[in-house]
Amino acid sequence: MSTNHETNGARGRSVARVVTSIETYEGAGFPVHRPFPTRALGEIDPFLLLDRMGPYDAAPGQAAGAPDHPHRGFETVTYVIDGEMEHEDSAGNRGRLGPGDVQWMTAGAGVVHSEMPSRAFQERGGRMHGFQLWVNLPRKEKMIAPRYQDVPSGRIPIAVAPDGSARVKVIAGEALGAHAIIDTRTPIFYLHVTLRPGARFTQAAPPPYNVFAYVLGGEGLFGADERRAGVDQAVVFQTDGDQVSFVAGAQPLDVLLIGGVPLREPIARYGPFVMNTPREIQQAIDDFRAGRMGAIDRP
Repeated sequence: MSTNHETNGARGRSVARVVTSIETYEGAGFPVHRPFPTRALGEIDPFLLLDRMGPYDAAPGQAAGAPDHPHRGFETVTYVIDGEMEHEDSAGNRGRLGPGDVQWMTAGAGVVHSEMPSRAFQERGGRMHGFQLWVNLPRKEKMIAPRYQDVPSGRIPIAVAPDGSARVKVIAGEALGAHAIIDTRTPIFYLHVTLRPGARFTQAAPPPYNVFAYVLGGEGLFGADERRAGVDQAVVFQTDGDQVSFVAGAQPLDVLLIGGVPLREPIARYGPFVMNTPREIQQAIDDFRAGRMGAIDRP
């Protein structure tokens, strides 16, 4: 089976490296698998971090999240697969994310927010699983006003190959003729691809896009050189072609495929702040400590 999204004469990219995620803990103590940033891989410009939250099963009262914390200079993309999260921030925004929902938060000049399991989920417990991606902002937009795009699962386009061999949830960008409704500050695609055993998927990825894939389930062969990768491994593609492809093994293959045009700007980062210079980082710290990013107002 073959699912193609290509033009005549397109060249397939080879694989630069396959990176195995580290296991660590975030927020109030929930487990994550992180392919970057680690000692093995810093960032994939314009992407700064990818965390797979869980999957883990929380007993009633034991689910953990990320209490009040600040961000400045980049965007966070939260994609919930299982479980239920509630968010609130210092600008008065509040919302809830359930299975399949996406929040694309542009922190810009700065916001204090929290991401916690919903009260109902805390009470009953259950499986928690999702992803958070950090996307860098260009220098000229690092101090823009914060913005949220909360998109329920039902509004996110899903494309299915004519032969049914591939299903693609189009969170950002475009695939198989389906276009995302989320607006990105720079050119980005973010696709959740599920393949039947033996199926192939091909996605246009013209230079200068940097592209990587993250395996959620199954095992497959990636790139023109057919490098093997499995669960909780990230595949970083070379920029030696204008499309990427992968093929599922004997089991269904579940993959996040993410690409973006690199900013090629200096990066200074300290915890939840990502700017261009150390001086700007110090200013972010000073602004947060002085309360200039606000605080979450709770009854």
